[in-house]
Amino acid sequence: MTWILYISALIAAIAFAVLVGYLVQTLKALRTTLDNVASTVDSLEQQMTGITRETERLLNNTNKLTEDIQGKSQALDIVFDQVKEVGTSLGTLNESFKNISNQVVSGTERYSDQVEKVVEWSSALMKIWQKWKVKQKATEEYLEHKD
Repeated sequence: MTWILYISALIAAIAFAVLVGYLVQTLKALRTTLDNVASTVDSLEQQMTGITRETERLLNNTNKLTEDIQGKSQALDIVFDQVKEVGTSLGTLNESFKNISNQVVSGTERYSDQVEKVVEWSSALMKIWQKWKVKQKATEEYLEHKD
């Protein structure tokens, strides 16, 4: 019965050796996979470093562009304020012209009766002066013929 024991031990040793052989193969495959993963991680790390540098450069350019746009926007704000002031000034000038025009119209209406009387009197005075001139001329002609 000892020989069964020895055969059992031999079978167990062979099974253990086969198991160890498969385990070694599995561990070698795992090592190859881990080496590939390590190289992939190294490659990703380098790519991430490049992406980080590009992102920083892009952010710097974006910040510069934003500052430039803000400066130009402030300059345009000044221009718009000046245009608004010109518009306000033109509105004030237009209002002044309306006031002056209204004053002239109301003054004309207020003094229209007086102007009408002045025109009538001046017309009457012109007629009297013309009649006087005609009489004076007639008198001069009469005196000239009499001599």
